[in-house]
Amino acid sequence: MSHSTPVASDLNEFKRNLDQIHSRITKALRTKRRDLGWRKSQLLALTALLTENEELINDALWKDFHKGPFESAVTEIGIVVSEIDFMLSHLKSWTKPERVPTPFFNQLGSSHIRRDPFGLTLIIGAWNYPIQLLLAPLAASICGGNAAIIKPSELPANTAHLISSLVPKYLDNDLIAVVEGAIPETTALLDKKFDLIFFTGSIPVGKIVMSKAAANLTPVVLELGGKSPAIVLDDADIRIAARRLVWGKFMNAGQTCVAPDYVLVHPEIKQLLIEELKSALKELYGENVKENRDYCRIIDARNFGRLVALLEGARILHGGNSDKASLFIEPTIVSATPDDATMQDEIFGPILPVVEIGSLESAVQFVVDRPKPLALYIFSENSRAIEKVLNQTSSGGVSINDVIMHMAGTTLPFGGVGASGMGNYHGKWSFTTFTHEKAVYQKSTLFDVRLRYAPYTAGKLRLVKRIFR
Repeated sequence: MSHSTPVASDLNEFKRNLDQIHSRITKALRTKRRDLGWRKSQLLALTALLTENEELINDALWKDFHKGPFESAVTEIGIVVSEIDFMLSHLKSWTKPERVPTPFFNQLGSSHIRRDPFGLTLIIGAWNYPIQLLLAPLAASICGGNAAIIKPSELPANTAHLISSLVPKYLDNDLIAVVEGAIPETTALLDKKFDLIFFTGSIPVGKIVMSKAAANLTPVVLELGGKSPAIVLDDADIRIAARRLVWGKFMNAGQTCVAPDYVLVHPEIKQLLIEELKSALKELYGENVKENRDYCRIIDARNFGRLVALLEGARILHGGNSDKASLFIEPTIVSATPDDATMQDEIFGPILPVVEIGSLESAVQFVVDRPKPLALYIFSENSRAIEKVLNQTSSGGVSINDVIMHMAGTTLPFGGVGASGMGNYHGKWSFTTFTHEKAVYQKSTLFDVRLRYAPYTAGKLRLVKRIFR
């Protein structure tokens, strides 16, 4: 029996279905074991869901984004399967109690840390990578021993419906469920009591999620975004920098939370960089980008209109063509100033502003004066300059002489800071984020030192001061 909830025509019907799902999972949490065996079986089942249905997933992503099989394999399916493989290799060691030293005043005793599941988690996925950004957090939740209600974004409708149909066939229906819906349904979800909420999406919606969570004192993990800068210094390999910037920026038609949002470059090398960016675009996508099956489309008409409006009055250096019927926007490079429309908010589309900046110090100050970005990119061979940027700026993560790749592995945490989010995951951080570190202290009953008990004499006070000082 499927326990997913389709988009309800009647919000009241959705709420009734949601009440049943929430009640069922809450009951199962009290009675059903979520030990190592359960976690491994569910993680293996999630891998099977992805690998056995690769063609269906590719087809859905193509219909929603015009996303080709290579991008789907790497950025959607592969990254989740890789995460699960890493979890399965380390889960046994992660779940073992961790012995820690016991201070002198707690002798004779022992101390350790246990990592407990939170309980029922809510995972709200983002539309731009509808498989990765929903199922990677789900894998993390399972790894931590939690139950989960997951909600795919409604914008990539084909992918959302596919996930909704597949999850109940592969995963434990008593503890894991999918619900579909838009803003009203998401609001109803956030009104329910959860033990942890994991949200990926925009900053404005992240504020709403956090506000809703506060009503139940529910901890939140917010994976947001912002304007991620790329600083290209005059000693950088401009050709390689351009190719990597083009790859990272125009993947998924720029609809990537860690895509380089704009480039800061010294006036002396600006023109050279622009020419190399143009050359890289031709190399990667050819003369007729619209016919290239590796180039994605914009998710919907609203976002298409928003992006086209950004180009009105912009100083376009390359590209700028669009087709509303197919939601196509050509990879576009613009020359921008800090006051331009393209520099006000996260672009989240295939538009790359290039901004002149007079010095490294000015570039650092430019970044520091703005909200902390999810990612920051530095192209340079100068170790002192790189260290200066790392020391004087704050961002969720950094790639040096590359873009995006700091979030692609299992040995680095991925998450934001400040306005770009809170909390992180990937690798072991997926496990720690979805578990509570519980302190456990056990004292021997062989002796009972009376120092801590009243009456508190002058002699006891002198002894206590010696212990703690």
